[in-house]
Amino acid sequence: MADLLATPPQIKRQPGTVLRVNCKDLKAVDKIAGSLINIIDPLQEYSREKQRLVICIGSDRSTGDSLGPLVGAYLKQLPPPRTTIWGTLADPVHALNLEKYITDLEKSTAKPLVIAVDASLGKPGSVGLVEVGKGPLIPGAGVNKKLPPVGHIYLSGIVNLGGFMEQMVLQSTRLFHVLEIAMVIAHGLQRALNQT
Repeated sequence: MADLLATPPQIKRQPGTVLRVNCKDLKAVDKIAGSLINIIDPLQEYSREKQRLVICIGSDRSTGDSLGPLVGAYLKQLPPPRTTIWGTLADPVHALNLEKYITDLEKSTAKPLVIAVDASLGKPGSVGLVEVGKGPLIPGAGVNKKLPPVGHIYLSGIVNLGGFMEQMVLQSTRLFHVLEIAMVIAHGLQRALNQT
């Protein structure tokens, strides 16, 4: 699965393949689901019979970084068909074990469509935005961690401001705000995966 481990310089976002929507937008769930469906449908190798894997990256030990595990915990309660969920509050996928999960995935005979979810930090005015795009997610980039890119599709929720003392910012992010973004992402994912 070389495409799961592309090096960052090879990752290029194609124009028109990225959606950014505010989690407070009343149609945010519909927009996220529609964007995901538009990305998934043309991927012929992932037909309606293929398995999907949602990797929700983050830690339950940091409020801002708990976005992924919150999304995973929600999806695990009502899992979409043919979809495996990695990364929940009970069993998080984080910086210390992500490479092991990727290694397990590469060794597996199943070649699922991989959707990665993670929190990110952004500029003023972008907090609360959810970004959906085709291509791998680069986890830990906002806090200067060197982790392998993962996924064919990514969803990233901007939970707070970046640029200064990122670890401290993640620790002091309001849980309600993270939960609000997580629920929008989870509902959008669930709707899209139920329809594809």
